[in-house]
Amino acid sequence: MQATWHDRRGVAVWDVARPARPGRVPGVDMAGFRDRGASPAGHRVVPHPGVTLVVEFGAGPLLVEHSAGREHRGSLVAGPGFGAGAVRVRGERFEAVQVRLSPPAARAILGASPAESGGAVLALDDLWGREAERVRERLAGAPSWEERFALVEAVLARRGEAAEPVDPEVARAWERILAARGLVRVEDLAAEVGWSRRRLWSRFRSQIGLPPKRAARLVRFDRAAHRLAAGEEAARVAAEGGYSDQSHLHRDGAEFTGATPAAVAGEPFLAVDGIAWSGR
Repeated sequence: MQATWHDRRGVAVWDVARPARPGRVPGVDMAGFRDRGASPAGHRVVPHPGVTLVVEFGAGPLLVEHSAGREHRGSLVAGPGFGAGAVRVRGERFEAVQVRLSPPAARAILGASPAESGGAVLALDDLWGREAERVRERLAGAPSWEERFALVEAVLARRGEAAEPVDPEVARAWERILAARGLVRVEDLAAEVGWSRRRLWSRFRSQIGLPPKRAARLVRFDRAAHRLAAGEEAARVAAEGGYSDQSHLHRDGAEFTGATPAAVAGEPFLAVDGIAWSGR
């Protein structure tokens, strides 16, 4: 499936492609993006509860800009909560395959724990070495998005088969957080998997990339942000989403995005989710 996403002015911003068939690698979702060069100022990144892998190719670079002044160019990996704070992404007519990895699958596929990034954006070349360049070259030479998706899927499948999975208790705790939409206590998670709270905190953070409590907050905020983008009132979203009040939602929005709930609701990264990602 291919579509073009337009902003509120009706300007074409991104061409978006989706694989024609479900993927065969668990915990992997892919989409293809081609930037139209219509938004030189870029777009705010709204964090989501997954690991982001972007393999960039094409004429122009993908740029990730942090409020602190740091900048990243090109293919990247970012742990859960990519964009937390105030991060913007812009392109100069770049093309890319973007992969969303479930955190339990990410460690095996990437060859490193998401925790090793320390919350920062890492260059894919630093993790994969020359293989990253070879993948980019093959993507640039592929004649269609379907062939690009098949190429990336084959690489991810091979890497996933050769690595050790996360602890089953960690995977179970992650799935429980998702199922509860973030409304779950760490003590209850530890009891369910038969671990102490301290052991769950340590193993979860080392294998998923963030502590279980913050993971639950991120999942909760992701749900709230999409409800805001769908036009629901912030007071209702806060009341039904596990927030103590609207100010609580406002604080999470400021921490995760550097913006108010009203500003988050209009972000293109949320609007394009229904096109790009099968889980939405």
